[in-house]
Amino acid sequence: MWQKIRNWARLLKAETLVLWFCCRHPCTPLAAKILATVVVAYALSPIDLIPDFIPVIGYLDDVILVPIGIYFALKLIPQPVIDECRLQARDWLNTQHAKLRNYIAAVVIVVIWLAALWWAWNWFSARG
Repeated sequence: MWQKIRNWARLLKAETLVLWFCCRHPCTPLAAKILATVVVAYALSPIDLIPDFIPVIGYLDDVILVPIGIYFALKLIPQPVIDECRLQARDWLNTQHAKLRNYIAAVVIVVIWLAALWWAWNWFSARG
């Protein structure tokens, strides 16, 4: 069972990298580029929208939202582009061992949390 989970995680990482290359490919449609950029930014962000320390719900975004986003983004991209980007991703994974991170997405997520906290503070202060 653990081997299946590891293989699935490896596949998810590879498909995220494929989407990253698809975002940069000139033949990728604009709608697919936008969705793929959002999915890749979120998947590679070191900070989650729902923190992992929250029981069950914390991991739902990683287990459900990212794969669904990858699925729909890949459906919008022409197959020849996907095939070409899969080759690029495989080559990159074979030569690079650095862990991918997206700090811009992390900043956006922190801003969203701060805005939500500010809104909640103002809402509860007005009622109090």
